[in-house]
Amino acid sequence: MFEQDYLMKLLLAFYQAMFKSLRRVMDEDEDPKEAADTLDEVVGNAIGMDGKSLLSLAPESITGVLQISGTDPRVTEFVARSLLLSSQYLTQAGQTALASLRAEQARAIAQAYGFELPDDPTDLSDLKEMAEQANA
Repeated sequence: MFEQDYLMKLLLAFYQAMFKSLRRVMDEDEDPKEAADTLDEVVGNAIGMDGKSLLSLAPESITGVLQISGTDPRVTEFVARSLLLSSQYLTQAGQTALASLRAEQARAIAQAYGFELPDDPTDLSDLKEMAEQANA
């Protein structure tokens, strides 16, 4: 029961962070780089590591960390989707090399865990459903 509650809170925190960053960037209240940094921090917190350290790893190394740490597969999809959205923000901020790395990291996680990433990283509609289903 405790583990299920923790997972639900974690997934909802991911969804909320992604939605909030998206809304703030679209309303131009937040710099895209700051939005990317916020998402990177959420990813690090979910894995139990410093986000900057984790996300400095090569794509295949991140998947290894997720696998070794026993990260719940449902969390990995939120991690990958956050990285993909972060990639978009970094592109908007003109940091193309870092944006490319985030996209590669997202794709590596998706491939390792066998799920598809959306064409549009700003479409979060299915993530809310996933977070709510984790509680069922």
